[in-house]
Amino acid sequence: MPASDVLAELREQVMYGGITPGSRINIDAVARDLGVSATPVRDALNRLEADRLVVYTQGRGYTSAPLLDLAGLRALYEYRLLIEPWAARRVATDILVNPAGDLRRELAQAGELLSGERTAKLDIVMHDVRFHETLIRATGNPFVVDAYTQTHCHVHTYRLYGDRVSPRATLAEHTAVVDAVAAQDGDGAAEAMTAHITNSFRRFASTLSER
Repeated sequence: MPASDVLAELREQVMYGGITPGSRINIDAVARDLGVSATPVRDALNRLEADRLVVYTQGRGYTSAPLLDLAGLRALYEYRLLIEPWAARRVATDILVNPAGDLRRELAQAGELLSGERTAKLDIVMHDVRFHETLIRATGNPFVVDAYTQTHCHVHTYRLYGDRVSPRATLAEHTAVVDAVAAQDGDGAAEAMTAHITNSFRRFASTLSER
């Protein structure tokens, strides 16, 4: 099995609960299950640690990161509300670097995935990551880009609901953001992004409450 497949398999197990949140990950056992040596498993875990999907503790090894609780979810979304509406307004009003074309291409690719099943929905969360990071990077502010990408916010919130929430609402809200950005409507872009983040929080919080 190629190293890239080992990473993809472990990422899916962590994301979908095959490896339960907070549980210890036995490298040798995973290597046996996948029919590979321990080296690609360690490499994959290092990558997942960078994504904050696993946690390394000296003397204990790797464990799957715990799920966000409601307080953690709220704190993450408060941060997003500080950054992303500003970013949407910023890029919409900058004629020279307006990212509407890149964002529309990303939306088109995501729309093609909606007919898929489980794996396609994991692809949808990666669309979410690319969409928001494309917009953030278009601000040209390296400090904002670094701070935002290090939160890995979409990966962690996606773990809260897995397959249970349709991505269609997300794509519709993304489209509203892009339409405003393309129209160079700064206020409209900020308002559309604020609505998207607020609605996203409510969807996740509702699922978290059910649990």
